[in-house]
Amino acid sequence: MDVYYRKHLFFCTNQRAEDADRPSCAQCGSPELRAWAKARLKELGLAGAGGVRANTAGCLDRCELGPVLAVYPDGVWYTYIDEDDLEEIIQSHIIGGKPVARLMLPNEPVA
Repeated sequence: MDVYYRKHLFFCTNQRAEDADRPSCAQCGSPELRAWAKARLKELGLAGAGGVRANTAGCLDRCELGPVLAVYPDGVWYTYIDEDDLEEIIQSHIIGGKPVARLMLPNEPVA
């Protein structure tokens, strides 16, 4: 089956109030880091049809582990801190096909 995008990167950019019961990924800089990743994918010639799409997502419900990024169709979820982490994900997983184990989130729900 042909697909329009080879991979979708969904970046949670949900913003909760500062006094909310739970943290939010936006409080950890996810909007700015998503913008960096989107520009980096374009710079590497990976963005666009047949390539990779970096999407803004609402809450992915794993905020306590955030910021959170989900890569599909692979079903791999990551936490990341900075551009270095995102560069590692791009180089190892997106380009090289090898997920970055140290940044992967567990598949089981958080209690």
